[in-house]
Amino acid sequence: MSDLLDVDSGADGAGGGSTGRADSAPTGADRPVAETDGSDGPDGSDGSDDLERRLAYEFADRDLLTRALSHRSWCAEQSGRLSNERLEFLGDAVLGLVVAEHTYRTFPDRAEGTLAKVRASVVNAHVLAEVAAEIELGDRLRLGKGEDLSGGRTKESILADALEAVIGAVYLDGGFEPARDLILGLLVDRIAEAVRDPGESDHKSRLQELTVHQGRGVPEYQVSGKGPDHARRYVATVYVAGQRLGTGEGRSKKDAEQAAAHAAHAALGDERGGWDA
Repeated sequence: MSDLLDVDSGADGAGGGSTGRADSAPTGADRPVAETDGSDGPDGSDGSDDLERRLAYEFADRDLLTRALSHRSWCAEQSGRLSNERLEFLGDAVLGLVVAEHTYRTFPDRAEGTLAKVRASVVNAHVLAEVAAEIELGDRLRLGKGEDLSGGRTKESILADALEAVIGAVYLDGGFEPARDLILGLLVDRIAEAVRDPGESDHKSRLQELTVHQGRGVPEYQVSGKGPDHARRYVATVYVAGQRLGTGEGRSKKDAEQAAAHAAHAALGDERGGWDA
């Protein structure tokens, strides 16, 4: 598996991390120019050491980490700075592969449909944002002034994208093994929980069962897209009996609807004072 993905960093990074490094890196004229941003973090300090401790990974090329933390709103206010969007694209692919490989090898008796549900339950914006918040990734993000003032450091989509970008940066810096260690270190408990009850990830079905049981009828979803084609995101709003119950965001219409259903189910639980009440 590592032979499949352990390629050199190409134009997106060079050098290696603490373990599992690619065998070679570009040198001389083929070696990419480091992309430094020349600025400190939002609190005036770099903060790389603290974040690396939380990631349990030390970067050889911290420029990769810097870029992983650079949101496009910040780059728009700078001159010639690259955002984390390409690293996010790479990290999303590495994340999906690691979770798929782990579930395939760890749970050989589970059918493909179950494994797909497990992967969907952990590889989504809601879960990734939770994990990013747990490691305090939002504190280290480089955001534009407007995005920062509007609460961007706690915004689900920004946190999820940044975590994927960090995964991509670790992969380029150290190779597949460190990236897999990082991902499983952050998600292995959630994966195990999802395997125990894969149906928990189908929030739309759970919401419909609840609303029909309560006599409220079937949920209806309204979905809209935003952003350029290469970074399209969708926002879904779910209504039950004409009442707006939840909103969610995702990279696909399906993910957005699932996120909206999850929010709506939680809101109905709050109305009842919690499901155990």
